[in-house]
Amino acid sequence: MRKTLLYASLIPLLAACAQEADPPAPETAAEAAVPAETLETPAPGPAVSEMVADEIPRRAFFGDTHVHTGWSADAGMDGAVTSPEDAYRFALGQEVTSNSGLKAQLGRPYDWFMVTDHSDGMGTINEILAGNPEMIADETIKRWYEALTSGDEKRAAAAKSELVVMQSEERLPAVVMDPKWMKSAWEKTVQAAEDFYDPGTFTTFIAYEWTVNAGGGDNLHRNVIFKGTGDQALQVLPLTTFETQDPEKLWEWMANYEAKTGDSLHAIPHNGNMSNGRMFEESRFDGSPMTPDWAEQRQKYERLYEVTQIKGQSESHPMLSPDDEFSDWDLWDRGNLILNPKPEGALPYEYWRPALAAGLRLEDSLGANPFKYGANAGTDTHTGLSSTEEGNFFGKFKTLEPTNIERWDFPLLTGPTDAYMGWEMAASGVTGVWSTENTREAIWDAMYRRETFATSGPRMSVRFFGGYDFAESDFDGDWVAKGYADGVPMGADLASGPEGAAPSFLVAAMKDPESGGLDRVQVIKVWVDAEGQAQERIYDLAWSGERQPGPDGKLPAVESTVNPESATFDTTAGAAQLTAAWTDPEFDPSIKAVYYVRVLEIPTPRWTLYDQVNLGAEPGPDVPLVHQERAFSSPIWYTP
Repeated sequence: MRKTLLYASLIPLLAACAQEADPPAPETAAEAAVPAETLETPAPGPAVSEMVADEIPRRAFFGDTHVHTGWSADAGMDGAVTSPEDAYRFALGQEVTSNSGLKAQLGRPYDWFMVTDHSDGMGTINEILAGNPEMIADETIKRWYEALTSGDEKRAAAAKSELVVMQSEERLPAVVMDPKWMKSAWEKTVQAAEDFYDPGTFTTFIAYEWTVNAGGGDNLHRNVIFKGTGDQALQVLPLTTFETQDPEKLWEWMANYEAKTGDSLHAIPHNGNMSNGRMFEESRFDGSPMTPDWAEQRQKYERLYEVTQIKGQSESHPMLSPDDEFSDWDLWDRGNLILNPKPEGALPYEYWRPALAAGLRLEDSLGANPFKYGANAGTDTHTGLSSTEEGNFFGKFKTLEPTNIERWDFPLLTGPTDAYMGWEMAASGVTGVWSTENTREAIWDAMYRRETFATSGPRMSVRFFGGYDFAESDFDGDWVAKGYADGVPMGADLASGPEGAAPSFLVAAMKDPESGGLDRVQVIKVWVDAEGQAQERIYDLAWSGERQPGPDGKLPAVESTVNPESATFDTTAGAAQLTAAWTDPEFDPSIKAVYYVRVLEIPTPRWTLYDQVNLGAEPGPDVPLVHQERAFSSPIWYTP
């Protein structure tokens, strides 16, 4: 086992990680659709670049897959005025003016980025704010217009909450659903992505969010990401939930688009913690049984899953993982998007870890694993400002930007009996992609093959390979090349090995130079036992300091160095990097299993502590001020 390494020994790891005509008229989604029965069984997926020896991904590129600007109806209703251009400039590290008038600038630019404004109501908010007579002829929209132009932030926030509820319950005014408002906004969104795309330096993706709030607020949203060009994307208009709320119909729309344009798409489901048990329900959307074709379509078009974002995490939950002392973080578990309470038994169908186990079981009956998801994270900011830096966090909505020094106690989402408050926001998350270069094609391909990892914000890096012949000595050479040559990377399948051989893994994590040191690296294994029950086990592989596991096998917690008076911490504490070669000590070659890596930082100040120190805020005693940032690799699936 290798433990703490000095900064001087970062050189080998760094070396292993460093590198880089007018379209046809748009169709509405309804016009682009074809009946489900005409779709053939899907091919394995879009063409993805083959890996060759001189094209090994050596660098992690960081980006955000989930960003809303003032062009999203709910963001604009809350007072956001940012445009896609503002979002891209901010992502590039340029100074912009926030929605509340603050000067805003990232400490570190992103490598790649996308704007994912809601397709539902795209283009309408600008018309409402402008007092479009056709819009405000509707009494509800007139009331929203008056709230938005009143200068009263709480009144505007209440109007935004009403919009979310009405969209969830399919009660929006008819004028909002007219696709004529979308065309201009979609064209400008696509053009902004094209204008800011700088291959090799800054990659942008054309994207949008399909916003399903089924059954009254059950969050089943997906972000749809285009691989290709604006000329291709402008041949259609985005799908809306006014046309369908069934994810299966979204996959059909995606298949039709690919056939029409030659482009490729994939969709990322949002974190399922607010789906009230529907994200990983074991049936089709209409309640009918899953089919092999349905499972194949889901696996083909949904490759990654959003493990963490501003609205909390969906890795696991203390009630699902009682032996995991790190499952109790950023929990949003009191209801769905409009605070309708969770039905009994909903939790197992909302989180990534139990879904990975369920996918193994379902694969036996369906022939395909519908829940074969890699790791993704995005902010879901509705400010246009993708800010995951704890001391530079602009919040989810305009009313929760740092001009509001009581934002921890300001309602973020409200329902009939409860509310999610501002302090519950997480300054999260970021996706790292192992790619050969910083281009649309290369990064999209890496996402599609699930060679990704998710972080709660910091830009720590994680590598993970599985095979049958890995050892500690591999780190003395080009271990990344050996990982690809003799095994598979994260996101891939590992077949049976030589008779009697257990899988071995190479794991490496490097700290974010601008964040805390590393506490530990773990492998989390999930499988289904002979009785069909999901099982999980967590292994500590490497850690900082001289700690040793106790009699219960648990590694003692790392000591916190956070100074609550200054929101500082010991930047020399923890490990700069951690590596381990590990062999599964309880391997049964006849049982399918999933393995993924979790990396934890030492305790560091949360954004609420920075608000307390820098803004004079006075969060209550229940508000967390310190946390442990973390990262998750995409899994490796062992299949006999």
